[in-house]
Amino acid sequence: MTKEQIDDVLDRVRTWPPAWQEDAARLLLEMEAAGTEPYVLSEGERADIEESLAEMARGEVASKEEVAALFARYRRSRLASARVR
Repeated sequence: MTKEQIDDVLDRVRTWPPAWQEDAARLLLEMEAAGTEPYVLSEGERADIEESLAEMARGEVASKEEVAALFARYRRSRLASARVR
């Protein structure tokens, strides 16, 4: 990603609702604090990933309709939250 692309993204972030801006800033600060070392999974995280892969192998996945409904519900709740603040 170029410096111009990063600047463009940051300019757009400044137009987001304050709650979204806070989430973005928090995420960037966490990434910065983590440094450049690779992330090491805990045993619990590794087990969760293995179980998720097994579920996928068994075909236990959400339908396109279920995913769309989840995202629609998330968007509505985020918009309502942004209006309240």
